[in-house]
Amino acid sequence: MSWLELLNNLESGAVRAASQNESGQWEANVEVKQGILEAFKNGTNTEFAGGFVDKHNLAPQEFSTDDGVRMVPGGSSVRRGAYVAKGTIIMPPAYVNIGAYIDEGTMVDSHALVGSCAQVGKNVHLSAAVQLGGVLEPIGASPVVVEDDAFIGAGCVIVEGVVIKKGAVLAPGVRLSATIPVYDCVNERQLDKGEPIPEYAIVIPGSRPASNEWAREQGLSMSCALIVKYRDEQSDASLLLEEVLR
Repeated sequence: MSWLELLNNLESGAVRAASQNESGQWEANVEVKQGILEAFKNGTNTEFAGGFVDKHNLAPQEFSTDDGVRMVPGGSSVRRGAYVAKGTIIMPPAYVNIGAYIDEGTMVDSHALVGSCAQVGKNVHLSAAVQLGGVLEPIGASPVVVEDDAFIGAGCVIVEGVVIKKGAVLAPGVRLSATIPVYDCVNERQLDKGEPIPEYAIVIPGSRPASNEWAREQGLSMSCALIVKYRDEQSDASLLLEEVLR
């Protein structure tokens, strides 16, 4: 498949930069990522309207009412090679990078970033200033994944291939990476490194004592995340405002 065919297939949703294997684990599609890198190599810098400069073959997408996407005016951009499904709402300014996948009914709020190859499921809310990290290299590295019905609060940062499972809720300001520990206070355990945030978990920012003795003496602490409960009817009620916004 040529890089041009690949970009077209990414935009139509025919191929994705990552998918779930038979055991339900997310894996990067190496051939897709190689094709995206090939598109960069074959592009030359060119000027676009508004004073922007980018590769000539990676121009921002334009939408029509037939696409079923509502992209509100004010500086948002969806780059070539990203998939945005019907029913998606993109508030300004937001940016969706190449290889990203956004499924039906998702809200991408102001100042949100959906990084390269990030995968976002159906009916997800990415609140204001949410950052989903992108990854093109190393070629085999899995991207950030946010599964169906998840709610990501304002200012959350999710990077380094972290997976948020179905229905999970992240409170504003949660930061997740491969090295930030997550403690499940309900089941009284620490999640293994690389373990996804469980389905329907409610996660808040936390802190833990620094490991260095001197740092502990100074009262210093390090970032972590805490699962404080799992969603029930009461917590679901707090998300009804999202349906009004749709």
